[in-house]
Amino acid sequence: MYKIRLQNFEGPLDLLLFLINKNEVDIYDIPIALITKQYLETIQLMQQLDLDVAGEFIVMAATLMHIKAHTLIPETPMFEAEDMVDPRQELVDRLIEYRKYKEIAHKLGEKESRSRTMVAKIPQEYDFGDFQSEETLPGTVTIFDLVYAFNQALKRFRERPDHHVITEQVSVDEQIEYVKHFMAGREQVSFRELIEPLRDKMILIATFLALLEMIKASEIRVKQPAPFSEIWIFKPYIQN
Repeated sequence: MYKIRLQNFEGPLDLLLFLINKNEVDIYDIPIALITKQYLETIQLMQQLDLDVAGEFIVMAATLMHIKAHTLIPETPMFEAEDMVDPRQELVDRLIEYRKYKEIAHKLGEKESRSRTMVAKIPQEYDFGDFQSEETLPGTVTIFDLVYAFNQALKRFRERPDHHVITEQVSVDEQIEYVKHFMAGREQVSFRELIEPLRDKMILIATFLALLEMIKASEIRVKQPAPFSEIWIFKPYIQN
């Protein structure tokens, strides 16, 4: 089995913050049943893709299920409402503290990037069409953004009336070449544009794994204009 291990792999708190933002819910009032369901679905998909899901993800899954079980216990008259401790509180405190440090790290990273980057002015008469200038995009894409985009693509694939099953095996290396060929002569492509021609589930999976491998090898970079929007794939920086 082809296993991908990414450096700087985001942890379970990153996944929880991702799901909270995706669902646009209040971090102080987490709908634990919904978030637990989506968390389990995400790590299950990551395991199916043979991504290296660390044990801390499983520990967090158990924590979420424990909290969910406590929220399902009916209140009894023998306990006053003010004496009841919200089982989510400890998790919320951890998330808020973690988010605070991530925001600080992000701001420091932005300052460093701005100090190292000089962008030439683009001639106004040149029409880039749908081109997404990398300098206008807010930051790198996390593994969870990629898994979410892949899951959406998988759902669209299942809805296609014309999809068929083939027995031909396809390798990740072959799909790396597919991505390189697709981007030949182009500085950027969208994720949707890249996977749209694919008509087989196994090829779709191999292409996704190829993207992860290429990101790890710094052969491509990925960014997006806004959270949960289209993901754009760029060629690597050219070193002089």
